[in-house]
Amino acid sequence: MGHRHRRGAVSEKGVNWKPAASEGQFPGLFCGSDKSARHFREGTMILLKNCYYIATFNDAGDELQGQDILIEDNTIKKIAPNIAPPEGTEVIDCSHHLVMPGMVNTHHHLYQILTRNLPGAQNAKLFDWLVYLYPVWAKIDEEGFYYSTFAGLMELLRTGATLTTDHLYLYPAGLKNSDLVGIQFEAAEKVGIRFAPTRGSMTRGKSQGGLPPDEVVQSPDEVLADMERAIARYHDPDPLAMRKVILAPCSPFSVEETVMVQTAELARRYGVLLHTHLAETRDEDEYCLQKYGMRPLALMEKWGWLGEDVFFAHGIWFNDEELRVLAETRTGVSHCPSSNMRLGSGIARVKEMLEMGIRVSLGVDGSASNDTSDMLGEVRQALLLQRVRYGPDALTARDALKLATRGGADMLGFPLLGKIEEGAGADIIAFDLDHPQFVGALSDPVAAIVFTGYSHQVDLSIVNG
Repeated sequence: MGHRHRRGAVSEKGVNWKPAASEGQFPGLFCGSDKSARHFREGTMILLKNCYYIATFNDAGDELQGQDILIEDNTIKKIAPNIAPPEGTEVIDCSHHLVMPGMVNTHHHLYQILTRNLPGAQNAKLFDWLVYLYPVWAKIDEEGFYYSTFAGLMELLRTGATLTTDHLYLYPAGLKNSDLVGIQFEAAEKVGIRFAPTRGSMTRGKSQGGLPPDEVVQSPDEVLADMERAIARYHDPDPLAMRKVILAPCSPFSVEETVMVQTAELARRYGVLLHTHLAETRDEDEYCLQKYGMRPLALMEKWGWLGEDVFFAHGIWFNDEELRVLAETRTGVSHCPSSNMRLGSGIARVKEMLEMGIRVSLGVDGSASNDTSDMLGEVRQALLLQRVRYGPDALTARDALKLATRGGADMLGFPLLGKIEEGAGADIIAFDLDHPQFVGALSDPVAAIVFTGYSHQVDLSIVNG
């Protein structure tokens, strides 16, 4: 069946839930292919009744009042006033709610939840921050990866995300035989969120001139073999899959050239997406120029890392010509405003990117550089940060929300999500506007959730119907 959550309905005991022992420890990971359980029961119907305001984010940008949304199985069947509920339909009163598509988070490092707010990393720039935290992360075990994933996904779900990726590139030496992608999928199953994580990688340790310590990197052969295994076992190409796999070497300063090239070849052989960090800091520019004699994006072009199947995290330091290349190749950028501010990395040129037709989405980034997984909060930060750089009309509330809905669904390869229309996937969230935090703000119910309020929690979240 699908997953529906109301505020307060998910017990806090869930955070302390301990999986039963099984082969390898986590249940459900060792019984053949784990690609595609749809999680909805055929014939299930839900009626969102008398919606106060619906922001559809469809191609026309329609906004509706006083209409109903009928969900059948995992898709939206009908949108109209006064729909008579078929027998057996669950009816949910939305007469005080802003209803909109579930949001999509396109960059994260969920394991970092365990190292939030460490004093030694609170005031460091990216490279220093990494050097401080790598040895700490090297000690994370399977249980740590499970519970950090669980906790981060809960935060995302409660703040409006119904679909997320995760960039797990850290594989400690003691976990060589662990199925970390499978452990993450198990946590996502428990939470009830749609999940498209990456099989990340680092292969260049400190002894080879890289930034990470050797105990958290793997050999190229280990990485490529496990990437292929993860795709074969977990990736579901269905447009409304609950599970997809993305391939994501960490960065140009932690992965060898051969691995970058072969990862791109592997991804295209299987039809999966590619992701990595790029153009996040000036230090990265200097590293690439010193080691390769070219800027980061030129490296990506050389290695076959441009195209509609590629999206980069951050993209702060692209120059004018590089922005043109991104636009021409349809290469995407996951904008992470909170992390960029937290680490003092800079302000991405999102307003200009959008004007040039570059594909842009939003990511909360790792919970040790944000330090939260607040999806609606990231929408607000995106709006405010662009206004710092470009002025008060740089990004509207709807622009920012569109990055988090249509932008994210497009980036992760889910064309039926990020919008409310008949035939679209039933990933829907609702905010209760009958609340003191929205007093005086309802002249524009859509912008209200971005500009006002002290809690970013949704009142209702529906994932896959």
